Formats: sequence, structure tokens, C-alpha cells
Amino acid sequence: QVQLVESGGGLVQAGDSLRLSCAASGRTISDYSMGWFRQAPGKERLFVTTINWSGTSTYYTDSVKGRFTISRDNAKNTVYLRMNSLKPEDTAVYYCAVRLRACSGYGCYENPTLYDYWGQGTQVTVSS
Repeated sequence: QVQLVESGGGLVQAGDSLRLSCAASGRTISDYSMGWFRQAPGKERLFVTTINWSGTSTYYTDSVKGRFTISRDNAKNTVYLRMNSLKPEDTAVYYCAVRLRACSGYGCYENPTLYDYWGQGTQVTVSS
């Protein structure tokens, strides 16, 4: 079992920055890929970014490239999401998740069903 707890969300203005944290407990996550997803009201949960176990490989959805950065500190069992130049369309509940198994196929890491454990989410609201 892995417990994930997100923090760092809040209400900000367009152009501001936030850093989300995802702290894991119950099991080390240092061997596994991690992902961030977001879900706006009435919408499906969508992929934002993922990072491999060592932090050497990352992928981002197009809408956040150049603005968001995922990172991890395996010694702290924690993953981060730095969000710069926030836009109103970034408003959503942000979830972190751990994927215990490797996946094959182009873009498989975008599939939320391949992730095994999820946090409870943290709300990010960006006002215009």
C-alpha cells in the first residue's frame, strides 16, 4: 500500500506560480514512475506530467510545456510540481499517482488506469 498526500494548492492570480508536493508513505516510491493529473469540474481526469524513477525522464502534456516542471526527491519520498505562469484554464484539482509497473506503447503514461495509487487531490484555482 502507498499513501499519497498532495499539498500546496491554493487560489492565485493569472501569471502567478505554485509548487505542489506529493508526499508518499507506506512504501518507497523511489523505484517507480510518478504522475500528476488534473480534473476540472465536470471534466475527466487528464494527464499533466510524469517522471521516471530516477528523475531522468519526464513528459508533459502540450498545454503545460515550458510552464510546469515535475521533479522528485527520492530521499524524501516526495514528488513536486512547479507551476509557473498559471492560467485560468489550469484551474482544477491536481492529483498525484504512482505507477508500479512499466507500461508499453507510445504515451501509455497518460492513461490514468495504469496508475495504482492516488492522492486525495489539491485544489488549484487561478483567477483572471
